[in-house]
Parts: sequence; C-alpha cells; structure tokens
Amino acid sequence: MSSKNFFLKKELPISKLFPKENFTKTQRIKNIKPLDKAQNGDLTFYDLKKYQNLANKTKASFCITTKNLSLDLPKKIKIILVNNVLIELARITKLIYPLADIDYPDLSLKPISKLKLQAVKFGNNVLIGKNVKIGKNSIIGSNTIIEQNVKIGNACIIGSGVIIKNSLIENKVVIQDNCKIGQKGFGFIPMDKQNIKFPHIGKVIIKSNVEIASGCTIDRGSIDDTVIGENTYLDNQVHVAHNVQIGDNCMIAGQVGFAGSSKLGNNVSIGGQAGISGHLKIGNNVKIGGGSGVIKDIESNEIVMGYPAVPLKEFLKNKKDKNGNR
Repeated sequence: MSSKNFFLKKELPISKLFPKENFTKTQRIKNIKPLDKAQNGDLTFYDLKKYQNLANKTKASFCITTKNLSLDLPKKIKIILVNNVLIELARITKLIYPLADIDYPDLSLKPISKLKLQAVKFGNNVLIGKNVKIGKNSIIGSNTIIEQNVKIGNACIIGSGVIIKNSLIENKVVIQDNCKIGQKGFGFIPMDKQNIKFPHIGKVIIKSNVEIASGCTIDRGSIDDTVIGENTYLDNQVHVAHNVQIGDNCMIAGQVGFAGSSKLGNNVSIGGQAGISGHLKIGNNVKIGGGSGVIKDIESNEIVMGYPAVPLKEFLKNKKDKNGNR
C-alpha cells in the first residue's frame, strides 16, 4: 500500500542532474528517498549530524551532503558534495517531480452520479477524482472532495466538507467534518530575493481504526511519508506537518501542533495546545501535558510538562520555587 506515488516522475539521466560529476549518460536515479528507506539506485541526502546512525547504514547509491558530513557515509556510496544540501535537494526534486511544488487543482473530479462505486453511500455534491478507490460499506459526507488516486479502505466514515489528496487510508477510519488531508506542507528555503519552494513528493498514510476529529490538517510528506498509526485518535484542530510519524494507540488532544519530521512511538498522550518541534524523537508511553512546548527528544515512559517541557517532578518543583515555597 505504501509504495504508491502520486506525482508525475521524469526519467532523467543522473549526468543531466549533476553535470559537474563524472556520471555516465546511462546512469539513472530510481527515486529520491530518505537515508533509512533508500535502496540501490536511489538518491538520498544527509544534512544533519543527528542522523549519523542512519547515514552509516544507508543503502542508497547516491547521496547529497557536505564535506564534513561525508565521512559518515558508506564507502560504496557515490557522494555528491554541495554547499547547501536542502537547496540542492529542492533543485533535483523539482526536476524529477515538476508538479510537486504546488497543489494544482484536480481537473479529473466528477460528481458521484457519473461513477460506479458499489456498497458506498454518498451525501450531496461529492466530487471524486480519477482512479479513486473506496472500500465497501464506507460513507462519504456532503461537499467532500476526494482527489485522484486516493485509496480509502472498507467501512470508513468521511465527514462533510473534507478534502483528501495524495493519501492512502486503511479500514475503519473516521475522518470528521472539514479536515484537509494530503496537502503540500510548509516547506521552503528562505532567500534574500525569492524563497525556494521545496517539492513534496510524499503522501499521507492513515492506518486502520484511526479517528480524526473536525478541522484537522495533515500535510503529506516531503521526501518521506506522513503516517498516523493504528487506533490513534486526533482531537479537533490538530495540525500534523510533513513527514511526522505518529505511532499506534496515541491520543492527541485539541490544537496540538507538530512540526515536520518528528516521530512518536506508541501509546503517546498529548494534552491540548501542546507544540512539538521538528526532527524530534518521542518514545513509547510518553505523556505530554497540555500547553507544553517540546523542543528536545523524550525517552520512553517519561511524563513531561511546561515550556520548555521538562519531567513532571522538575516542573512541579520549579513551580513551587517560583511561588516561594522552598
């Protein structure tokens, strides 16, 4: 299910992508993948030292990186040295996936009256794109748009005013009214005269028995995928940025915001209006208090609270100290 690609991909020789490198005209890139998912023939990238362990083990054939980081990569990999990894990655991704930096309107949308979908119930004014697949006993609410190539499993309930694109949704998923799923994330590189848009070629994967409450927004992945694990519940107005991966059995309260590329383990609970910074790793069975600001990794079984978030005992002690109770 997770291998599906939603974007037009151009087959270009790697010598055209990197003309200053010594590549033959017959060498091609199979795809662009993160360090841990790249395989033989794939291009990957390495821009942060915190991913050193993944860099050591990557199976990619080519890697964009800097001179200082290049020593962490396997000897067999072809290293492409650049000054700015993300700018170079954006340039290459745009050449290979020319339509992934803007969410173009889906002109294949049609009213459900012109489609033949058995054992699916629809509200009024539903629009469905080309090659959409919806499983048996699913219900789609009024004024909902499901764009091309989206796959929805069996016994799903999709509310009214929902827009779904670039997504694979498994069985028994509930998505309540006015959610927006699979749109391009907040990805750009700020420059003096013009910001460089970063194409988003990933997708959203929602596992079985997930419930997503009203007004949530879930961005598709940039290079990786955005994933919501089985039996996870999102309350109203939760925002999940690109590449975020949330584990199984997690409970996320209202107005929580996730920055890009953070990963949560299983059985994580987060109170309302908490914020999770980008590129963090949060372990299993973690509890994060409402209104907290998480700016560093959290080990499994921790309970944290505050801004910045600290272990609960430390938070309570600091609060007593501030009140003069020593």
